[in-house]
Amino acid sequence: MKILLRFLFMLLVIFNPNAQQTARAFTGTYGINYGRIADNIPSPDKVVKLLRAAKIKNVRIYDAEPSVLNAFKGTGLELVVGLPNGFVKEMSANADHALNWVKDNVKAFLPDTRIVGIAVGNEVLGGSDNEMEVALLNAVKNVYNATKKLGISDVVQISTAHSQAVFADSFPPSYCVFKDGVAQLMKPLLEFFSKIGSPFCLNAYPFLAYTYNPDKIDINYALFQPNEGIVDNKTHLHYDNLLDAQIDAAYAALEDAGFRKMEVIVTETGWASDGDENEPAATPSNARTYNYNLRKRLAKRKGTPLRPKKMLKAYIFALFNEYQKTGQSSEKNFGLFKADGSISYDVGFSGLQDISAASSLLSLKGIQAQGYYLSATAITTSISILLSRL
Repeated sequence: MKILLRFLFMLLVIFNPNAQQTARAFTGTYGINYGRIADNIPSPDKVVKLLRAAKIKNVRIYDAEPSVLNAFKGTGLELVVGLPNGFVKEMSANADHALNWVKDNVKAFLPDTRIVGIAVGNEVLGGSDNEMEVALLNAVKNVYNATKKLGISDVVQISTAHSQAVFADSFPPSYCVFKDGVAQLMKPLLEFFSKIGSPFCLNAYPFLAYTYNPDKIDINYALFQPNEGIVDNKTHLHYDNLLDAQIDAAYAALEDAGFRKMEVIVTETGWASDGDENEPAATPSNARTYNYNLRKRLAKRKGTPLRPKKMLKAYIFALFNEYQKTGQSSEKNFGLFKADGSISYDVGFSGLQDISAASSLLSLKGIQAQGYYLSATAITTSISILLSRL
């Protein structure tokens, strides 16, 4: 009977033209953030070569720069564009402006450029601009309604990313709740995202947690290295790495707020390869260890201890070192690649020079093979002519 009911439900979804389609913005488990706060990084067309060689399909940018969107055209790479924080209040106040922004920066590039999501603002809640925090929900609604009017809501997912500043406490994971000042703004936002099928997007940094609490956190626990781990005394779940614990803290906060079924996607995570004197853990060795082990962790396609059936998905921060970023030195050194396109450290990817060299070698082999084929054909033809004259 249950099987029959499921079958009938599937038929209803397939053949009901009014059934709501939910946009999905992530394929697989691994993605990357492509920031461009630097004037010395490779051009967008070279970035495409880098990403395709690394087989990274999921990409996030923090704006909707036309040169990037055009470079991604026809590549098959899936792109989440960003509506910068500076536009949030405007989009909240004026639905027409939101419609025009989506039309000019998203709709105009579809379907050739595979834009699969719009991130409305970044780490708005829990920040210092209360007016922007209040404006976020209506901005999200206006952007979503714009996608509906333009007929792209079934292919473009709307989201916004949160820092861990939205939580009151994240240790142990099961005790995590949203801060009092955040909860009143977070709940209606979550209600809307639940309605349209969007995930909870989390920027999670074991690097920062360790940097601020080196006396309380084992660095091996932060780096996915062998360690004793921790046990949550409420759920009795064991955690062998800090990232899983941070994600499950978000799941606990969501459950406390009444959104147990909402998925958590990590929109930023990474480890700096250089930093200031008060950031001693920011080294190439630690950055390589974190990102290499994270890549292995994601390749297992498994969930967290609290949500074992929800496959973990994460965007790595970041593609390049960005020397024009403000703040501490670590902010400028999260890149898997240096500004010249060479690797910052080895996690299994190739730098631009290596990719170009490999491409040139393949082209040369192709020319040699073609030359061999032409030579063999010429010899065969000559022999045939001689034989015909005998």
